[in-house]
Amino acid sequence: MTLDQANQQIQACAARMNAAYHQVVFDEWAVMSFKNRSGRILSYTGPRREDFQKNFANDIKELRVELLNNTHGVGDFEFSRHGVGTGVEAFMIVGLGLYLICNHTTLSMDEIAKNPMWLNAQVPFAELGDQFRANPLTLPA
Repeated sequence: MTLDQANQQIQACAARMNAAYHQVVFDEWAVMSFKNRSGRILSYTGPRREDFQKNFANDIKELRVELLNNTHGVGDFEFSRHGVGTGVEAFMIVGLGLYLICNHTTLSMDEIAKNPMWLNAQVPFAELGDQFRANPLTLPA
């Protein structure tokens, strides 16, 4: 899958999640490359484009070990229960060294999960993982 195709799939997933949840689940979505372990933004949608990269190291601290442990396959994902504010709530592996970072900049994953509509909102997210598993994101050489 190309980056444009991935972004279309991500936008469709976000819309389906928000509809199922009856409000915004994640207001920040970023596709990032960690091939050199430093993290490069390939695409970003959200309210803090300027600050996202600058604050990323601090914002990912709840998921850092899981993000960098290389035990996940394409389509796998993790949620943080304790991230608050701009702390990242989730990531998904979308290709080799390529990750989708998902965040709500004002709610924690614990707060999101308290809404009973969260169970319905997880379905499109899991299906997005299946789409990447079947057709991983690849970048031109």
